[in-house]
Amino acid sequence: MTSTPGSAVPTAAPTPPPSERPENEGKLRRFSRAERWVHRTTAALMLLCIATAAALYVPQLAELVGRRPLVVTLHQWSGLLTPAPFLLGLASPAFRADLRRLNRFGAHDRTWLRAARRRDRSPESRPAGKFNAGQKVYASWIAGAVLVMLATGLMMWFTSLTPLVWRTSATFVHDWLALAVGIVVAGHVAKALADPEARRGMRTGWVERGWARREHALWTADETDDA
Repeated sequence: MTSTPGSAVPTAAPTPPPSERPENEGKLRRFSRAERWVHRTTAALMLLCIATAAALYVPQLAELVGRRPLVVTLHQWSGLLTPAPFLLGLASPAFRADLRRLNRFGAHDRTWLRAARRRDRSPESRPAGKFNAGQKVYASWIAGAVLVMLATGLMMWFTSLTPLVWRTSATFVHDWLALAVGIVVAGHVAKALADPEARRGMRTGWVERGWARREHALWTADETDDA
């Protein structure tokens, strides 16, 4: 605490920026607060959507949970709101910058995918920028799947908008794509559980530089050049 001349009222010392705080020494900023908020909110909505879908389609779960009208309502609204965090996140420059990174697929990403097919896990054979090729493929696939699920879900919800044959086709696509989404999201969660540092990056926004150099060497090189 400090005080100004001629005044007995103490004033607080200015809070240092995150990059200068002791707990962040030796770390690299990976995600902004807005990006972490988008990820957490989207994850919560998607997990709620998957859980309610399971309660609607698996007889044993349906009997255990009951309250089918409530489950249907939760499923409909969680699905409808899933794109909302993404749309709100577009107001963040950091979020838009990472979207551009996810949309760029370079030669090093093809090298990463070839190594993944060979099950070669050495960092040298899997060059990556801020996002590796697997993360880019996952992000693209899940974004497309959400749009298809939203479109087919709306056709099933508002039955008067489309002919019966459309609704029948939409139900088929919606059900089978939902199963695929559940499997892919489970794989995503398993990957996150296997990498504590990646989880820490999404939870706090910061990662160890050693981890970043090992797993995302091209990103750390870019950060060094920018510095």
